[in-house]
Parts: sequence; structure tokens; C-alpha cells
Amino acid sequence: MTEAAGKLTLVPTPIGNLDDITLRALKVLEAANTVLCEDTRHSGKLLAHHGISAPTRAFHQHNEHKVTEALITRLQQGEHMALISDAGTPGISDPGYLLVRACIEHDIEVECLPGPTAMIPAVVVSGLPSERFVYLGFPPQKKGRQTFWQELTEEKRTMVMYESPHRIEKALKEACEVFGEERQAVVVRELTKLHESFHRATLAELADQAQQGFKGEIVLIIEGKAHFEKRHKK
Repeated sequence: MTEAAGKLTLVPTPIGNLDDITLRALKVLEAANTVLCEDTRHSGKLLAHHGISAPTRAFHQHNEHKVTEALITRLQQGEHMALISDAGTPGISDPGYLLVRACIEHDIEVECLPGPTAMIPAVVVSGLPSERFVYLGFPPQKKGRQTFWQELTEEKRTMVMYESPHRIEKALKEACEVFGEERQAVVVRELTKLHESFHRATLAELADQAQQGFKGEIVLIIEGKAHFEKRHKK
């Protein structure tokens, strides 16, 4: 890393309650030359809530390929940039990977602060085994979706994924076909928000509930094959 090089800091932001942010994160956001935001309007509310007036710039899945080179140039000139997403830790099912990779390739310092992410509290409170689990991101919307499920048929660990409220009913029905209707699962909604809820049941029962609609941000947790077989041996 050259002496004049800047730094990129990935800053986790609240997944619901705006006060779920660390003191260190606030200091970094206040001191950054630029705050890269997935949605500047959305992030503007968080920054305003904490009295932060740092300059912001849009950085999202539709422009990250186009702007990464220019951002690297600015970082090489000594800027300190903070990257945030709409909620949680950047790079986890949100933009960030391309810029981090480019920084590493150009010997620019990258750090990531600890902080909010939806999957960890969801797994911990799910009631399903949490000592070993696999995070799967979002299932593909169209192409590759069937393959996505089929590749999990023998997965022994607890499975954790995000899903849209518009596709959760479809996901639960697909999971029923792959794992069987009796596999245990949990639909976690709106973590840290006013209407936070945990729906624990079999996949078949949850698929029925989903017909009434699961709204908001969703984490879907599905029992792994090892725990399912252990329960049924008793």
C-alpha cells in the first residue's frame, strides 16, 4: 500500500431500528470523505438521524461496474470512503464485493466494522441448530432456481437464506417438494422493527400461512437433513 493511498471501510447499518449502530461506525461515517450508499435517499435518513452530514454517492448493483474504476482512482489519491448498504453489512447479498476486490488488487486498505446482519440473530433465535449452518443468500428469481433447490437435497446443516415477500410462498412450496412437508423451518420477519415476528412450523404449515401473506424483510431458515433424521430416529 502506498503512503498516499486512502482506505475503504465497510460500515454495517441498522436492519430496522436506527439506533442499532456502533459508536465506531458513527465516527467513521462522520470522518469519511465520501459515504457510498446503496440508496442515498434511504441512507440519508439514517445519517440525518445521527446528525451526520458527510457527502454521499450512489453505489448499487446497477452502477457498481461503471463507477468502481473512478472510485479506485479517488482512493489512490488518499480519500477515505465508507460503504454502507440499505441495511446490514455491505457485501452480504448487497453491493460491495466488486469494490473490495478492486481495492485489494490495487493494494488499497480495506476494513470492515462489526455490526448488524439479519442472518445471525435469525439463526440464533430460530430454535434450529446454530453450531453449523450454511448461508445461501437469495434463491435465484428465475434461471437456476430449480437447480438451487436440488443441490440442497443432501445438505446436513441448517440452511439460511433471504427471500422477497413476493416469492416466499413459492419458496416454501418448492422447499416442500425438495425436503418434504415435515421438515421444520422458520420464517423470520422484520427483525428489530415494530412488527418483528418468528413463525416456527413445518414447511407445509408455513406454506399454508404464506397464502395469507408474509410482509416485510424475510429470513427463511430450514432444518438440515442431519437434525431432521436425528429427530425421526427417536
